Amino acid sequence: MRHIRACNNAVLPGDRTAFRIGAARVGWLPPALAEALAAHPAIRHEGEALVLDDAGALDGIAGEMAARGFGRRRGELFDVRAAADPDGPALARIDRGALPAFGIAATGVHVNGLVQTQAGVSVWVARRAADKALDPNKLDHVVAGGVPAGMTPWETLIKEAEEEAAIPAALAAQALEVGRISYALERFEGLRLDRLICYDLWLPEDFRPDPADGEVAGFELWPLDRALATVRDTDDFKFNVTLVLIDLFLRHEMIAPGEAAALRAALYTVAADRA
Repeated sequence: MRHIRACNNAVLPGDRTAFRIGAARVGWLPPALAEALAAHPAIRHEGEALVLDDAGALDGIAGEMAARGFGRRRGELFDVRAAADPDGPALARIDRGALPAFGIAATGVHVNGLVQTQAGVSVWVARRAADKALDPNKLDHVVAGGVPAGMTPWETLIKEAEEEAAIPAALAAQALEVGRISYALERFEGLRLDRLICYDLWLPEDFRPDPADGEVAGFELWPLDRALATVRDTDDFKFNVTLVLIDLFLRHEMIAPGEAAALRAALYTVAADRA
């Protein structure tokens, strides 16, 4: 439960200002960034919100703000959608590094790489590379990644599986969507409003993932009981990976019924003011 609470520590809207593209709210701006944007010639006030009418100008403005210390540039564009319609049309694009600064939601895919062995179910665990900008050396899923601009979650899964773990497309395509988890988290980089699309991928017992792109230091196959104990007792896993694993433990009925009911309610409850 502490992991679920830790990933939902943001109070919304709190002291933030609504940021809109036209009529659609897309983000929540902290006070300092709201003050900086209020002086920008492309931004106008409407009630208590700040509004950008020229959606194509968003990433350029984000770049200007990054130069002033609001967010950073990662060289990867993400789609921006209305907060109330996360599966709707993209309204604009913005550099991934600006998402937390602007309080704009992002979608990611997380894959449980599972293996049925004689001893029971095991899960592939990755260790993030030591030079990762975020959460270096933390334990991770066999495949996980944000959905870039112009791509679907499924396309992202297939791409990331090949790039991160050398899982062939035909094998990765056997993944099954098992749930969606969202959270509102304040971190050092800003407000993380993430939606995780979770998959199970059953891998052959003789298959071994390979860290193809250098983002992962290596992979280990763990009994599911070991993963549960590690989540329960430590902070070794990357913060959002814990949520997806908790969902996995619940679905495999590894948690006592009374505790499972409380965890399930907390994990899947999304505050209305996040929409």
